[in-house]
Amino acid sequence: MSEAVVPGTGPMATRLGRWHRFLAVVVLGFASGLPLALVGGALQTWLTVEGLDLTTLGFLTLIGIPYTCKFLWAPLLDRFELPWLGRRRGWIVVTQLAIGGALLLMAEVPPISQLPFFALVAVAAAFLSASHDVVVDAYRTDVLLPAERGLGASLSVLGYRSAMVISGGIALVWAQQWGSWPQVYRVMAMVMGGCAVFSLLALPSVRSDIKPLATSATRELFGFAAMLAGVVAGYFIGGWLLQLAGFDLESTHPWLRLVFLVVRTGLAIALGLYLARRVGFDTLLKALTSYFASPGAWAFLGLIVLYKVGDAFAMSLGTAFLIRGVGFEQLEVGLANKSVGLLMTIAGALIGGAVMMRVRLRTALMAFGVLQLVSNLGFYALSVLGKGAWGVLMVPAFNLGIVALADPTPMDGLLLAAISIDNLSGGMGTAALVALLMGLCNLRFSATHFALLSAFASLGRVFIGPVAGVVADQFGWPQFFLVSLVVGAPSLFMVWWLRREIDTVDSRPGPVAA
Repeated sequence: MSEAVVPGTGPMATRLGRWHRFLAVVVLGFASGLPLALVGGALQTWLTVEGLDLTTLGFLTLIGIPYTCKFLWAPLLDRFELPWLGRRRGWIVVTQLAIGGALLLMAEVPPISQLPFFALVAVAAAFLSASHDVVVDAYRTDVLLPAERGLGASLSVLGYRSAMVISGGIALVWAQQWGSWPQVYRVMAMVMGGCAVFSLLALPSVRSDIKPLATSATRELFGFAAMLAGVVAGYFIGGWLLQLAGFDLESTHPWLRLVFLVVRTGLAIALGLYLARRVGFDTLLKALTSYFASPGAWAFLGLIVLYKVGDAFAMSLGTAFLIRGVGFEQLEVGLANKSVGLLMTIAGALIGGAVMMRVRLRTALMAFGVLQLVSNLGFYALSVLGKGAWGVLMVPAFNLGIVALADPTPMDGLLLAAISIDNLSGGMGTAALVALLMGLCNLRFSATHFALLSAFASLGRVFIGPVAGVVADQFGWPQFFLVSLVVGAPSLFMVWWLRREIDTVDSRPGPVAA
């Protein structure tokens, strides 16, 4: 066990325990990232090669919905604990084995002749993968000490991105070399099985005093069902009310579409929470009560929403800017993102985690937040100076996920600089934000808290796109990137305003009481 469970085990045991936890975080990050492309981009490539029509391919993108909605069933993973394997480890092992089984089944089902069943299995794989992500986030929160959260978040990104290189890049090469997508999925299923063996035998234990709530299992399940029904009904009722008020839900106006989404989502959440309270989804309700009883709870939600919003604003139209605004070819943009972008994201996360081992969380949040904003000036420079301003550099490139060992690829110097700085600072900011999310979680409800807080962190990316489109269209690209600085500035004020509360979060291991 780690020193988080048995204190006072000595310096050598402390070092071994720390690196044992970090190894677990890397492997679990890898296991989380591997299935993502296999139910997304790689799957789309497979079905395209098989000759599936574009309309059906478009509908199959809905397979990824469980990743967006995983916070809905996260409380069940806090409430129910599988026997023998312990808290968190049981769900991790079971979901990894189940993901492997689903991938193996996808390899055995003909995707064209049995498309409905194939799609159902793919949805099941996505659901299991999303559930696995919830438990892994909770486990990482439970097992890491406060001083380890920054580097732990960085190592998780390392594992996650490495897995996506394999399943989203190398898998395509294997499929072409082997002439068989089913064989690729069989290999990936075996890899997931290997992750399950590691999780079964080598995961450090979490604190033994963290127990789920002693509530009625039947009532919890009925409460979850009622909440889910309320969310679905609320979304459709919101659409009906908007139509009744004379609005056209098919409108292409970006501001109206944003308003429609906010109204329908708000009503869905409100009705879901009402029914959860009425029927008795106690784990969810007590998790919410626990979070909002913490000092600065609402302000922290504001910080979480805003922290990456400036970066999200600038990059929401990043590809369109580079291709239409500057005139780069699709291949140039793709190679730059696949090579330098990927490497710098990983490097940024690792550098950020290493820095956070030595500085306060609020210092890291402020410094990395400033870097995220400053990095947008690289794209501002591109919008003003244009293509070729810094000449051409020769660099190795990730080619479909494999490092090209042949001659280096020529790339625009300013493009590489802009993408490098943006991804480096973005990786550092992500490490700090994830560390903050872990610190805000009550360990009894870490699955629910982390899932909900990470959902809030994604709100900026969801809602900023329409605004970004309007600004770019009406004011032009240079002004667009200057506006991104203004959009991101409030997050720095929030960090300064909450500096004392952040220090408190940074120093506590995480409360256990409800």
